Amino acid sequence: QVQLVESGGGLVQPGGSLRLSCTASESIFSFNTMGWYRQAPGKQRDLVAVSTGGGSTDYADSVKGRFTISRDNAKNAVYLQMSSLKPEDTAVYYCNVRRGVFRYWGQGTQVTVSS
Repeated sequence: QVQLVESGGGLVQPGGSLRLSCTASESIFSFNTMGWYRQAPGKQRDLVAVSTGGGSTDYADSVKGRFTISRDNAKNAVYLQMSSLKPEDTAVYYCNVRRGVFRYWGQGTQVTVSS
């Protein structure tokens, strides 16, 4: 069972920045993809950004140009740098990894964008 531990959420003003971190309990080389999802109250969980083992990345249209996903293989970690945050970015953010047909989730970290 893969354990994922997220950190870095919090309260930030509109226009501000946050960096989310997700550390895995084992080497990330075995994962096909690593990514971030988010879920706002009353809404479904949506993909925010994903990074593949081959180094490609993809983003939801709503965050392109503002968010950047990166990974540190030595630290078994994936990060989400979020800039120019908007109130509509408010959600619980979840780290997700996929290995074959199996998906694993972190516990989630709250991001609140408000003045």
